[in-house]
Formats: sequence, structure tokens, C-alpha cells
Amino acid sequence: MGTPAPSNPFDNWRAMGISLYMVLVGYGVLVGIPVISSAWVNQLGFSEVEVGRVAGADLGGLSLGAVLTSLTIARFSRRHLTLLGIVISVAANGLCTITNAYEHVLWLRFASGIGSGIYTAVAVANLGATSRPARAFNFALFAFAFSQAGELAVLPLLSMNGIYLVFIVSYLLTLPFLGWFPAHRKRAAKDEGASGEGDRPPIPRYLPWMVLAAIGVTYINIGAYWTYIELASADSAADPDWVARALVLTSFFSVLGCLFATLISNRFGLARPLMITLVLQAIVVAMLANGVDNVNIVVSLFSFNFLWVFIDVYQMASVANVDPDGRYSALMPGAQGLGQIIGPNIAASVLAGGFGYHGVFILCASASILALLIYAIMYSRLRESSPALADAS
Repeated sequence: MGTPAPSNPFDNWRAMGISLYMVLVGYGVLVGIPVISSAWVNQLGFSEVEVGRVAGADLGGLSLGAVLTSLTIARFSRRHLTLLGIVISVAANGLCTITNAYEHVLWLRFASGIGSGIYTAVAVANLGATSRPARAFNFALFAFAFSQAGELAVLPLLSMNGIYLVFIVSYLLTLPFLGWFPAHRKRAAKDEGASGEGDRPPIPRYLPWMVLAAIGVTYINIGAYWTYIELASADSAADPDWVARALVLTSFFSVLGCLFATLISNRFGLARPLMITLVLQAIVVAMLANGVDNVNIVVSLFSFNFLWVFIDVYQMASVANVDPDGRYSALMPGAQGLGQIIGPNIAASVLAGGFGYHGVFILCASASILALLIYAIMYSRLRESSPALADAS
């Protein structure tokens, strides 16, 4: 007779497997941006300000693509949307291999970001449609640690065109497996697979939007820091080879972040550990404002990667907790991408204004504190209206 299929088709191992792969590929530029930024400078001759603009365009396109997907995913086939994202991304990356002009690359990276946003939003929405989305997102972040280490180890060995080719091949490898996830999501599918939905406290309508806003602000910090961290170290007394090795090693440290985040949230919930983590991240970013050396760059990188995964686990799980229908899951890459376009662009303006990397790292720390304030307001209101939801894990 065989094992009966799960009542929720998104819980099928094939659907989850290809969705996890797509999440890793879709966030490939975000994860590899330190190396890609250096390649734009060293191989294409872009200035530090131009790098901020190009990175912002790429990751801002991801945001726009995710928003467009969130508006259409209920009406169109997820497989067709994924195919559209692949076509746009492959075409844009392919055109990047035949032109090095800044103006051309700027718009092509924006187009590539749109395709990536469509592709990634479908993958995230698939994980959000599972019966246990918080667990699915934790799997994705756990896999992230290894994909990040792989990218940061391999991409520096490649030419600029080689980097673009890696992205092209990664997207094309998805094509044979598009049939592994459902083309459409029926509302009943997730509800039947979930447990305890009837005991869920009432959810204020503003809550998912506050979480998404906080995600966007958090990624202003992440986008600016991750775009310029390698360039900042190259402009300092730190040893470039030392920093390159640290970038790879700190990626594996993210695995510990996933494990600790799960253990702590099981005991203390999501909100309080998240707010403490944002304070710590502000500190490890601000510590570079007075200069970068071999010691503080390694401390900052290890701490940043460890805390970044903490924050993503808590934020994605928070969206899952306040979004039982999965309507806002597809918007998470949009919120992340919006922060990613704002962060590098503000950082580029800070550099253009002559404030140097001191100003960039102060910007990063300020964004983390602003995200903390949003969560503090949200937590305070939930403690009054829905205490169980405020301290949910």
C-alpha cells in the first residue's frame, strides 16, 4: 500500500527539498555580497560608491520581485512564476557577462534581482505553507550556514563572469524539479495539517506589518555591513588574507546560531531573545567604527554571523506565528530586499559625504537599534492584549 501522502502537499519531502534549494539559490547574491562587491571593485574597476549602488539595485530588485509575487501568487501557478523568475535572472546574468559598463551593470543587476525576488518569494511561500513553517525556516537557515561558507570559499577563486555563470547554472538546475511542489495552494491544505489553530489568540491586523517593517530595518544594517565589510577591512591595517579566511570560517559559526536560537526560543519565547540579540548586534557592528584591525574584525565577523542567524530565526518564526494563512510569508524577501537596497545606498552616500567607514558602521548600529524599538513597541502591546502570543516560541 505504501506510506500515505501527507494531508498538506507542501509537507512532502520533495516539495520541501526543492523549496529549500530555491531559497539558498535565491539568496545567493545576498550571502555572497562581500566577495561580489570586492570583485566589482577589483575586476570591473567600480568605485566604492558605485558598488553600493549596484548592490542596492540587485537586492532592491529582489524586494520588488517578492512584492509582485505576493500580489499574484494566489492567482497564478507557482511553477509558472518560478519559471518566469528563472528566465529573468538567467537572461540578466548572461547579459552581465558581455558588458562591464557601470550603467549597464546597474540596471542588469536590478533586473536580475527582480527575477531572483520572484523565484525566492515562491520558495519562501512554499515553506510558509507547510504545517510547521517555523521548523521549515529553521531548516533553511541551517542550510544557509553551509551554502554561505561554500560561496565565500569558491567565489573569490572565480572571474566576474565565472561568478555570474555559477548563478546561471544554479537557477537552471531548478527546471527539472518544478513539478515537485504544488502549482497552487488550497487554504484547507495547511489548516488540515496544523494543530492547535483553534486555540490561537486573536492576532491584531497591524502585527504582521510591524514584523515586516522590523525585518526591513534590520536588513538596512545587514545590507550595509555585509556590502562593505571586506572593502572596509581592505582599507585598514587588517591582513586581507586573514579577513578572507575569517569570512569562510564565520559562516560555519552560523550553524551554532541556529542551534542556540532554537534552544533559547523554546525556553524564553521569541520576542525577548530577539530584542537582546539586536542590542548585541548593534554593539559588534559599532565596535568597528573606531577602526578595523585583525582582532576586532574577527570578533565582529564571528559575532555578526552568529547573531544574524539568531535574528533571522526569530523574525521568520515571528511571521509564521502571526500569519496562520501564510499570506505574508512571500513578503519576507521583499522586506529583506527593501532593507538591502536602502542600507548599501545610504552607506554609499555616507562614504560619498566623506564620513568614511566610521559613518557606515554607526549607520549599521543605528538601524539595529531602530529595529529593537519596533519590536519593543510590538512586544509591549502584545503583553497587554495577547500575552500568550507575546511570548510564543
